[in-house]
Amino acid sequence: MKGVILAGGTGSRLFPLTAAVSKQLLPVYDKPMIYHPLTTLMLAGIREILLISTPHDLPGFQRLLGDGGRLGLQITYAAQEHPNGLAEAFVIGADHVRGGPSALVLGDNIFHGAGFGDLLRRRAAEVASGDAGCVLFGYPVRDPRRYGVGEAAPDGTLLSVEEKPEHPRSDRAITGLYFYDDRVVDIAARITPSARGELEITDVNRAYLEQGRARLQDLGRGFAWLDTGTHESLMEAGQYVRVLENRQGIRIACVEEVALRMGFIDAAACHALGAQQAGSGYGEYVMAVADQFRS
Repeated sequence: MKGVILAGGTGSRLFPLTAAVSKQLLPVYDKPMIYHPLTTLMLAGIREILLISTPHDLPGFQRLLGDGGRLGLQITYAAQEHPNGLAEAFVIGADHVRGGPSALVLGDNIFHGAGFGDLLRRRAAEVASGDAGCVLFGYPVRDPRRYGVGEAAPDGTLLSVEEKPEHPRSDRAITGLYFYDDRVVDIAARITPSARGELEITDVNRAYLEQGRARLQDLGRGFAWLDTGTHESLMEAGQYVRVLENRQGIRIACVEEVALRMGFIDAAACHALGAQQAGSGYGEYVMAVADQFRS
C-alpha cells in the first residue's frame, strides 16, 4: 500500500498564523503537525508516500522531511495549485498510487489510541486482499451535522454516507483517513466538481458504497481524533499532546521512534537522528528510545 498526505489549502481560518507558513508545519506542542499524519501512514506499514501541498509551501516540507531516506521512507512531492477538493489527490497522485491499494490522510488530522497501528495494518490488509474496496474511519461526535457522516451495519458494512446532513443517521463523523483499492484512480477521474466547484471525496466513497464494497471502522472509546483547523482546536490538540507526553513520558508521533519500532531503521540510525537534535528534549528522547531498544 502507498500513501498520500494532502497538506494543501490556505489555512485561512488560522490567519495570521498561516499567512507565511503552511498550517501543517505549525507546532502541535513539541513537533510539526505534519508528523502526525506521517506517522499514521507509517504505523499502517506504508513507506512510499506522496506529499501534496501548495507550490508556495512545498519547499518547507522538503526542508523538513527531505526524501524520507533517513527514516527508511521514500517521500516524493507534488503541487496542488488550487484547493479543488480532497479527491483531486488521486488525480494529482495517479501515477504514484496506480496499480495497488492506497491510503489518503489529511495533513491536519491527528489520531491517537492504543493498538492504532495494529488496527491500521489489519484494515490495510483487508483492502489489499480485496475483501473491501475502501475502508473509512468513523468517530463519534456530539454534533454530526457539522461533518460528513457514515452509517454502518453491525458488521461494519457502510450503509450510507452524507455530507453535513440536517438529520444525521448516525453520530459517526468520517475522519480524514481513507483506505482504497486500486480502482480509486479511475473513480476519482470520473467524478465531476460539486456545486462548490470541488472534487468531493464523498463522491468517491459513494461509488464504493454503491458497489457494496465500503466499510466503516469505528474509532470509539480509547481513541482520539483531533482536527486542527481553528485556533481553539489547534491549542486543544497541543494541550492533549502535552498532557499525555508529560504524564506518560512518551512522545506522540515521534517519527524516528515509529520508524525504529516498525523496522524501517535500526537503533544505530535512530540514535544518530536523535544526536542531530541533541540540543532539545526531543532529541534526547530519540536517543533514549534507541538505547532502550538495543539494550
